[in-house]
Amino acid sequence: MKIKLLAVGKTDDKNLIQLIDVYQKRLKHYVKFELEVIPDIKNAKNLSEAQQKEKEGELILSKLQNTDQLILLDDKGKHYTSIEFSNFLQKKMNSGIKQLVLVIGGPYGFSEAVYKKANGKLSLSKMTFSHQMIRLFIVEQIYRGYTILKNEPYHHE
Repeated sequence: MKIKLLAVGKTDDKNLIQLIDVYQKRLKHYVKFELEVIPDIKNAKNLSEAQQKEKEGELILSKLQNTDQLILLDDKGKHYTSIEFSNFLQKKMNSGIKQLVLVIGGPYGFSEAVYKKANGKLSLSKMTFSHQMIRLFIVEQIYRGYTILKNEPYHHE
């Protein structure tokens, strides 16, 4: 299985970029992982929230293959402990899917078309974090999940 993280908008914080790179490199030992950034919508300030979500949704959907499993990072999604998330990853691997796609949307969330296409929603916290920080958190949690599955001494419980 391959994991792709789609994220709307670029990260301009060099520290976050460096930390994300650290976990991306670590993940290479466990799974094929790709982070793809969907550029910010041009002239977004001239668009309504709905129009922005619609345009971002079209770009997100254009990046998917028919066989992809799509999971949205959404504040109304399912909450997991790290161990439960590692079990989630194991179930996805066992199901034989080719690619698991996790998506971090834009500032207003997702369009209805993206919600309809999704196979599930995942929430990392009841708190709100910047979209840039969520990238780091999810990449670290994917790494943590694989170390748990391999019984490696990264996670302590």
